[in-house]
Amino acid sequence: MNHVPLMIPPIWASLPFVVMLLTIALGPLFFNQWWEHNKNKLIVSFALGIPTSIYMVMNGLGGNIAYNLIFDYIPFIILLGSLFVITGGIQFKGNISAKPLTNTTFLALGAIFASVMGTTGAAMLLIRPVINTNAERKYKVHTILFFIAIVANCGGLLTPLGDPPLFLLYLKGAGFTWFLSLTREWATVNGLLLLVFFMYDTYYYKKESVTDLQIDNTLVKPIQISGAYNFLFLIGIVLSVAFINENYIQAIHENHYLSFLREAAMVFFAVLSLTLTPKKLRSDNKFTWGPITEVAYLFLGIFVTMVPTLIYLQANAASLGLKTPAAFYYAAGSLSSFLDNAPTALAFYEVAKGMLASFPGANLVAGIPETLLTAISLGAVFFGSMSYIGNGPNFMVKAIAEENNISMPSFFGYMFKFSLIILLPIYIITQLIFL
Repeated sequence: MNHVPLMIPPIWASLPFVVMLLTIALGPLFFNQWWEHNKNKLIVSFALGIPTSIYMVMNGLGGNIAYNLIFDYIPFIILLGSLFVITGGIQFKGNISAKPLTNTTFLALGAIFASVMGTTGAAMLLIRPVINTNAERKYKVHTILFFIAIVANCGGLLTPLGDPPLFLLYLKGAGFTWFLSLTREWATVNGLLLLVFFMYDTYYYKKESVTDLQIDNTLVKPIQISGAYNFLFLIGIVLSVAFINENYIQAIHENHYLSFLREAAMVFFAVLSLTLTPKKLRSDNKFTWGPITEVAYLFLGIFVTMVPTLIYLQANAASLGLKTPAAFYYAAGSLSSFLDNAPTALAFYEVAKGMLASFPGANLVAGIPETLLTAISLGAVFFGSMSYIGNGPNFMVKAIAEENNISMPSFFGYMFKFSLIILLPIYIITQLIFL
């Protein structure tokens, strides 16, 4: 936040934010039929966001709301929307044998793609080819679970495009190439996950019936890519984020509104994709506006209601007991497991800004100690895979899998059968090595 608050909101002012996040978490569980309509998500965002805005304006904090919406929410949605549109114009067709090495290769490619086109883009691009490849296999739920962990989360660590929390930290001043400094952590976590997955998939592959494997090996069609020119538009998005900023254009440093040249470029490439990609290709790819509309509606409420919390956290950072990078890693990770990891990263960024006195002489990146920025980035990205609600693509992948008659674990089943016993030990190992 760049606006200096005239007063510090009391902790109870964060109640709408808490209700917003609880509604997102519990809505699909307890009133799914009502919650599945996007208009109802917008109603919830308005119902919680409007009272928060009125309270903030009455207390001289309206500028903080406006700043958050203009310089954080709008760029955030335009980035996700552009990636969603462009990847929706790329289609993989074909069916190859679903051997463990094949599936592991898919996930490894997804880990790379996630940092280039974002976890949402990579997940939407690869989930259907993965499902089609494994269509003849009986045991495939584990493949979708590891797909969520690797492609929809952990793979997106190396660029601001990779995961929403990283893009928000980029908007706060972290350099585009700074995230490449996390390559060792990226390689360690994804390498371990791929190794464990390969062992799991080898075990389940041996349990498949001979008939199913024979059918799988018979119905083989080479992979074909349609709409490949959309990769050029993805490159355009990458270059826009990398170079249209104040580090390369001095005028943006002098006039922050000129930073929207970056968003204008993203919209341009998205429009090109919509214009040049045949409608039939998008239809065959089952492209709809529903998922990105859902994200836009929900995050409108999140970005408004979170403002009192951000101000409170920054003002009370010293009293939270977070004194080490490891503490920031687990704190940011714990909240990212159950709250969306994008606002969580922003919240702990604000906490870190309030901790500068505790890190004298530290190397600052984006205005906070680099070690804390590293911890926040790792915690937000990795732990976003600990539950279905930790990161946007998680539920999208689950929904697509269930549409294809894959029986996915429940909300708590996912945690007890997968994330707590497989993901958490790997994340603890990562902290012990690097933090």
